[in-house]
Amino acid sequence: MEASGESISPEGLEALKAELEELEGPARRDIAARIQRARELGDLKENAEYHQAKDDQAHLETRIAGLLERRRNAVVTEVSKSGDVVGFGSTVTLVDVDTEKVQKWSFVGAAEADASAGKISVESPVAQAVMGHAVGDVVKVTTPRGVRNLRVDKLGD
Repeated sequence: MEASGESISPEGLEALKAELEELEGPARRDIAARIQRARELGDLKENAEYHQAKDDQAHLETRIAGLLERRRNAVVTEVSKSGDVVGFGSTVTLVDVDTEKVQKWSFVGAAEADASAGKISVESPVAQAVMGHAVGDVVKVTTPRGVRNLRVDKLGD
């Protein structure tokens, strides 16, 4: 990853652009229409619909600003094509040597990380320990729950 930006996969960048397009277009128009309808109801001081729409507008604009910042800082990093070693974009199955617990992770940029979807940041302790290793390698990973011995069991889907 370059010091001046945040790694993101080509797919992650496309998803970010699509979300921005939705928020800057239809979502903004919807909120503007809600605000207009609420204004037509009269006294703005006691108009709950107006205040809710303005709050929603503020949240939307904050989200848009955050996404624009992420897009500005994004450095598209190609997914590792090597099927032999773990790299950016790799999907890897790891086995905890001590507990035999199996986990499957895709290593992505920090902005794309979503543990519930099986995507963790390449900056995470697990990814940092496993990057560059091949199937069969056992690596020690220091996690909040202590040191774990993880075996690279499989690369790919």
